[in-house]
Amino acid sequence: MSEPVLTVDSVSTPSAPARRARPGRVWRAGLPWVVPVVLLVVWQTGSSTGLIPEEVLPPISEVLDTGRYLEGTGELQRHILTSLRRISIGFGIGAATGLLLGFAVGMSRLAEGLFDRSLQMVRTIPHLALVPLMIAWFGIGELPKVLLVALGTLFPVYLNTVNGIRGVEPKLVELGRSYGLGPLGVIRQVVVPGALPSILTGIRYALGVAWLTLVVGETIASRDGIGFLAQNARELLRTDQIVLAVLLYAIAGFLADALIRGVERVTLRWHPHFRRGASA
Repeated sequence: MSEPVLTVDSVSTPSAPARRARPGRVWRAGLPWVVPVVLLVVWQTGSSTGLIPEEVLPPISEVLDTGRYLEGTGELQRHILTSLRRISIGFGIGAATGLLLGFAVGMSRLAEGLFDRSLQMVRTIPHLALVPLMIAWFGIGELPKVLLVALGTLFPVYLNTVNGIRGVEPKLVELGRSYGLGPLGVIRQVVVPGALPSILTGIRYALGVAWLTLVVGETIASRDGIGFLAQNARELLRTDQIVLAVLLYAIAGFLADALIRGVERVTLRWHPHFRRGASA
C-alpha cells in the first residue's frame, strides 16, 4: 500500500479571521497598560535625573526597595493583612445589609414605606464625618473602622439594588407567574437576573468607597494597617513609605475591581453587552 502524501492543504492552519483576531486580542489586552507604563517611566526618569525632587516624589526603584525591606521585616505583610481583614469584614456586613434592604424595599411597598425615607436621610450624612463620633463611642479599636467601612458600603449597594429591581420589566414578572412560578421562583429566575447588572455596578462602586473609608479610618485612628503605615511615614518624613502605601491602596483597588469584573463576565454571559464583549 502506498503511504499517504501530506500536502499543504491537508495540514490544518488557522483561518484568516482567526489570524487577524489574535493581534487584535493582544492589542486590546495591552492597551489599558500603556498609560500606567508611560507614567512609571516618566516617574522613574524624572526622579532619577533630578527633574522631580526626591523629597516630593522618590524614584519608583527606591519605593520598591523600601517595600522589599519592609517585607523582609514582616511589617509590610502585617499591615496588608490587617487592612484586608478590615475591608473584608466591613464590606461583607455593608454589602449584605444593602442587598437585604434593597430587595425588601424593591419588592415590597410596605418595606419601602418603613425603611426608605429613613435610609435616605442617613445617606445624606457624610459617613467620614462620623469618624470623631465613632472614636468617642468605640475608641480606636477595630469596631469603628469596620463600622465605617460597612456604612460607606451599604448605600451604593442598596440604591443600585433597588433601582435594578424596579428596572425589571413588569411583563417579564407576569410572564413568569403565568408559567407557574411562585414568589421565590419569580425572584430567583426573573428579578435577580434582571437586576444583576445594576447590583454588580453598585458592588463595584461600593468597593471603591470601602477602600476610601478605610484610608481615612486607618490614618486618623489606628496602630496598624496600610493607613497607619502612611501616617507614621508622614511623621518620620519618609516620602518613600507614603508613596508605597498609596501604591498598595491602588493595587488593592485594582484587584478588587478586577475580581468584580470577572464575576460580571461569568454571571452576565446572557447579557447582550457582555456577550458582545466576549465575542469581540
